[in-house]
Amino acid sequence: MRHNKKRGMKLGTDASHTKAMKKSLVKALLANDRIKTLDVRAKAIRPDVDKVITWAKRGDLAARRLAIAKVGDAQIVGEIFDKAAQGMWADRNGGYTRIMKLGPRKGDAAEVVIIELVTEPVKSKAAPVAEVTKVEE
Repeated sequence: MRHNKKRGMKLGTDASHTKAMKKSLVKALLANDRIKTLDVRAKAIRPDVDKVITWAKRGDLAARRLAIAKVGDAQIVGEIFDKAAQGMWADRNGGYTRIMKLGPRKGDAAEVVIIELVTEPVKSKAAPVAEVTKVEE
């Protein structure tokens, strides 16, 4: 069924333009590690970038072919797979991107953000355990 399929993924374009725009943004983000774009576009490409990095962590041929189909550039995919093989995201189970808001754009007040790949290691969530001292009565 094609209910509500007249437009793309809420980015103001038709479906083929939305697909091409997302592919281009994913390619730019993976090539440069950081791009400046609109908030809705950054939120739209976040799942695609996470999929590519998850495939890179898997590292097999099928995952590489899926990533090349998603990104469209074998050289960029090779670099991402090399970074994943070196253990860049080994301790991370998702959340490979970070979105930082810059504020509204001057012309139309659209929210401008920076989306970047996270390279820092994961901080441990465990709180430090306090030592228990026995009270004498």
